[in-house]
Amino acid sequence: MLNDLDKIPQLRPPSAALILENGEILWGQGLGAKKAAIAEICFNTSQTGYQETLTDPSYAKQIITFTFPHIGIVGTNLEDSESSKIYAEGCIINQSISTFSNWRAKDDLNTFLKKNDIPCIFNVDTRYLTKKLSNEGAKKAAIVYFGNSKDIIKTLKNKVEDWNGLENLDLASIVSTKERYEWKENIWNSNNIKTENYKNYPIVCLDFGIKHNILRSLKSFNFQTTILNSSSSIDEIMKNNPKGIFLSNGPGDPYATTKVIRSTIMSIIDLKIPIFGICLGHQILSIALNAKTKKMFQGHRGANHPVKNLSNNKVEITSQNHGFEVDRHSFSDEIIETHISLFDGSNEGIKHKSLPIFSVQYHPEASPGPHDSKYLFDEFYKLVDKNA
Repeated sequence: MLNDLDKIPQLRPPSAALILENGEILWGQGLGAKKAAIAEICFNTSQTGYQETLTDPSYAKQIITFTFPHIGIVGTNLEDSESSKIYAEGCIINQSISTFSNWRAKDDLNTFLKKNDIPCIFNVDTRYLTKKLSNEGAKKAAIVYFGNSKDIIKTLKNKVEDWNGLENLDLASIVSTKERYEWKENIWNSNNIKTENYKNYPIVCLDFGIKHNILRSLKSFNFQTTILNSSSSIDEIMKNNPKGIFLSNGPGDPYATTKVIRSTIMSIIDLKIPIFGICLGHQILSIALNAKTKKMFQGHRGANHPVKNLSNNKVEITSQNHGFEVDRHSFSDEIIETHISLFDGSNEGIKHKSLPIFSVQYHPEASPGPHDSKYLFDEFYKLVDKNA
């Protein structure tokens, strides 16, 4: 790749760059905010749902490479965000969509990125970049929309080298809610869902970076859902008289939540309250059950990942976003593996032999993505109902 800006043979000078940890630079054009960010670069294979992906708190401190070439084609709207803002540090797309088309759209992608103060680069070879990440694994990188001044490039190279990456980085405490709140919104197209068929059990969600569609999915089972900060004590949790505990998705290294695991999760386990975990919540619960986690070579990110349910031998197509995994070789005799990835054989779910506890690595709320795994919310309700 070319590293000398002055030698790039194109009519339109580049206004943005992607700087990889090995010093390689990919030049392109900028969208969104004129700024720089340093993070881990990853790729997402979903063909829909870029607004949901960008606003998923699990993408904190990551730069997303979208493999689908028409990102921006349906614009952005007021309903599809999974949180209050974009949590990704930046994004990489193949081409800029100047005209969007969707009846719900309110803004184009560029405007959405500017409002959220997020840089984006386009006119780069996303196929080359995806293959590189697939073959060489996750990488540290800097993204910068520099406009007309390239003076920052050398400084960013040094900063990328100095950054330690995602391992041992506690991001859950940063993205977690600062105040207690209750969730009232049901899932979309909920006219045919009769919540009165379900008892109104109170549950507590520990927020490590929770997505709105998880909360909507819980509401569809008539749960009285209270969301608390990730560092909440066992006393703060029990003040809400929960009949179940939900451990949410989120970013960062699960081992960095050691304080939360030791002070809270293990106490909840001792009380034998039903627990359901998703993604980071799955990893945190596994560690609390004395399992170990490790950094993945490239991670799983997309809405098309096949997972095998070991209890019925059925395959579920799932939505995923994680860069760490639970090591099955560290399972105690009390843990039963329930799901595995058909991509690489990694663990995708567990349950406890005797306690009302289970979790999955993937996203059954699937926003974006298929709904093959929605049954897991039903299983959580039945577990709460049985133990209430």
